[in-house]
Amino acid sequence: MARVVGIGGVFFRSADPSALQAWYTTHLGLPADEDGYVVLRWEGEGTTTWAPFPIDSSYFEPTTVPYMINYRVDDLDEMLAQLRASGVEVDSRIEEHPYGRFGWARDLEGNRFELWEPAPGH
Repeated sequence: MARVVGIGGVFFRSADPSALQAWYTTHLGLPADEDGYVVLRWEGEGTTTWAPFPIDSSYFEPTTVPYMINYRVDDLDEMLAQLRASGVEVDSRIEEHPYGRFGWARDLEGNRFELWEPAPGH
């Protein structure tokens, strides 16, 4: 059985992502990378990404909620199959990147969430 092994990221909408990021850098010491993301490195292997997105970002579609949680999973294909078998609404697309594979689904209340199977070393 596939399972969640951590939080891969916390993403949320912001009226002014750059200003909000600067506030968090100043007040909480969360420095952003060149893409505007804060990547928190775990002891050992792993990261969690924190990132404000523009208020009109389409990344959260088709939902209108102001946030999305990214869950690290140990087996994306198996997790998506489990969710589908349980009647969960799962997006048909899977994205593949050098840092891992991504899929999306919606919870009982329609909130979109992201699933990430990291590539080795991520």
